[in-house]
Amino acid sequence: MSGDLIVPDAAQGLVLFAHGSGSGRHSPRNRYVAGALNEAGLGTLLFDLLTPEEEADRANVFDIGLLAGRLLERTAWAREQPEAACLPIGYFGASTGAAAALWAAATPGNDVAAIVSRGGRPDLAGPRLAAVRAPTLLVVGGRDPVVMELNELAQERLAVESRITVVPGATHLFEEPGALDAVAGHATDWFRAHFPRAHPIM
Repeated sequence: MSGDLIVPDAAQGLVLFAHGSGSGRHSPRNRYVAGALNEAGLGTLLFDLLTPEEEADRANVFDIGLLAGRLLERTAWAREQPEAACLPIGYFGASTGAAAALWAAATPGNDVAAIVSRGGRPDLAGPRLAAVRAPTLLVVGGRDPVVMELNELAQERLAVESRITVVPGATHLFEEPGALDAVAGHATDWFRAHFPRAHPIM
């Protein structure tokens, strides 16, 4: 599957983007956030969780196990790249991609350092939530009450450091002026606070 890997010099970590609801690596919202993370010295990997043929079947969009499996494959690939091999890894998930990120993070042996969800559906990770060990930030729009409630229910099942951050006035897609800037700022702060310093390969 195609992907876009950007690793700035002296990057503090690498963030893999898990898109949701049929979106892909060309999502303007996630690319905007990725650009902000790059400017803050964090690497990013944007890729498609599904092929165009798979996206045609809407059931695949909500197959969280399938999406998480693809994310785990990309995580393993990223750890083999010379420019990213020594970097801590984080997940940025949107919509159903947030559930996939949490599902993948709960997999034994996957030492993801931090997770950020944007307008996500973490509730879809179901029983896997209790096994997540990565500090998790749930960013929700202040005018997205249904998703807010679902995030609150999911947070109750997390047994790890977590926080719900509300972007005032934002709806589900964070299309309002300044909303994505707020998301990018919160995500940057969360990843930089929870990524351990990378150790150079000797």
